[in-house]
Amino acid sequence: MTALRRNRDFAVLWGGQVVSTLGAQVSGTAMPLLVLATTGSPADAGLVGAAGLLPFLVANLPAGPLVDRWDRRKVLLVSEVMAGLAVVSVPVAMWLGVLTVAQLVAVAFAQGLCLVFFGLAERAALPLIVPAAQLPAAIAQNEARGRAAGLAGPPLGGLLFGAGAALPFLADAVSYALSAIGLLFVRKNLTGGAPPEPLLRAALSGLRWVWRNPFVRTAILLIAASNLVFQALLLVLVVLAQRRHAGPGGVGLMFGIYSGGGLAGALAAARLHRHLAARTVIAGVNWVWAALLPLFAVAAGPVQLGLVGAACAFAGPLWNVVVVSEATLLVPNELLGRVTSAAMTMSWGVMPVASLLGGYLTSSLGPVGALWPLEAVLLAAAVVSLRVRTA
Repeated sequence: MTALRRNRDFAVLWGGQVVSTLGAQVSGTAMPLLVLATTGSPADAGLVGAAGLLPFLVANLPAGPLVDRWDRRKVLLVSEVMAGLAVVSVPVAMWLGVLTVAQLVAVAFAQGLCLVFFGLAERAALPLIVPAAQLPAAIAQNEARGRAAGLAGPPLGGLLFGAGAALPFLADAVSYALSAIGLLFVRKNLTGGAPPEPLLRAALSGLRWVWRNPFVRTAILLIAASNLVFQALLLVLVVLAQRRHAGPGGVGLMFGIYSGGGLAGALAAARLHRHLAARTVIAGVNWVWAALLPLFAVAAGPVQLGLVGAACAFAGPLWNVVVVSEATLLVPNELLGRVTSAAMTMSWGVMPVASLLGGYLTSSLGPVGALWPLEAVLLAAAVVSLRVRTA
C-alpha cells in the first residue's frame, strides 16, 4: 500500500486546501470586524454570519445527489473559482465606496454555497483517493489542516484588517486562486457515477439512510447541538473580547490561541483514535465541553479567553476522526454524497440559526449572560451522549 504522504492526488488536494482554508480563516475573522466597524451592530454581524451558514440548511440536501452524479473534481474546481470571485467583490466595493451590509450578506451566502459543494465533493472523493485502511489517517490530516489554518488565520486576519480593511479579503481571493490551480493536477477519476433520478427522491434516500442507523442518527444530533453552541459562541467571544479592551489584533490572537488547541487536538487524534471506542469519545467530549464553557465568563482578557477556547477545541478533532471515520466506512460510496448532505443538513443546518442566536443573545443579555443558555444546551447534549450505542 502506498504511504499516505506519497499519495500524489491526496497531497495535491490537501496542500491546496491548506492555502484555501487559511484564506477563509483570514477573511472569516475580518468579516465580523468589518460589519462592526461599518454599523456597530452585533445583530448585523450575526445576520452576515447567518447568511454564510444558510446554505448548509437550504443547499445541502439537493447538493448531495448532484455530487454523487457529477465529476467531483469539477465540483471542487468550480466551487473554488466562484468563491474567489465572490470574496474579491468586497475590496472592489470598498474602493468604490459602495460597500453595504446587503452585499456582505450576499458574499457570505455565495461563499457558504461554494463551501457546501466543495465539502460534500471532498468528503465523497476521499475514499476514492485513499484506501479504506488509511481513511482515518487522511481525515486526521484534514483535521490538522483546518486547525493549523485556524491557528494562523485569525491573528493574520486581525493584523491585516488593522493594516487595511480590504487586505484580508484580497488574501482570501488569492488563496482560492492557488487552490483552484492545484486542483488541475488531480488525476484520479472522481466521478460519482450515481444513476440520474428525481432530485427530491435522491435527497430523501440520504435522509432515510441516516435516520435508520441509530449510531449515525444520534451522533449527528449531538453534532448539531455542539455546532449550535460553538457557532453562537464565536460572536459572543468577539464582543466579550472587545468589552475587555481587545482591538482587532487581540481578537485575532484570541482565536489563534483557540485554534491552537484544535491543532494540538488534531495531532493527538491521529494517534489516539486507534485506542478509544467511539462511544467513549462521544460521551467524554460532550462532558468536557459542558464543564469548560462557564470558564469563558471569568476569563480576564483575550489570552485567557483563547486558552479556554483552546481547551474546548482540543477535544473536537478526536470526535471528528473517530465518528466521521466510522460513519464514512459504513456508507456505500455511491450514496456518500447523499448521506453526507443529509448529515450536514441536520448537523450544520442549525448554524445560521446559531449565528442569529449569538447576535440576539449578545444584544439582549450581554456577552456573559449569553453564555448560560448555551451552557444549558451543552449539558443536555452531555446527558444524551451517555445513551449512544456504536454501530
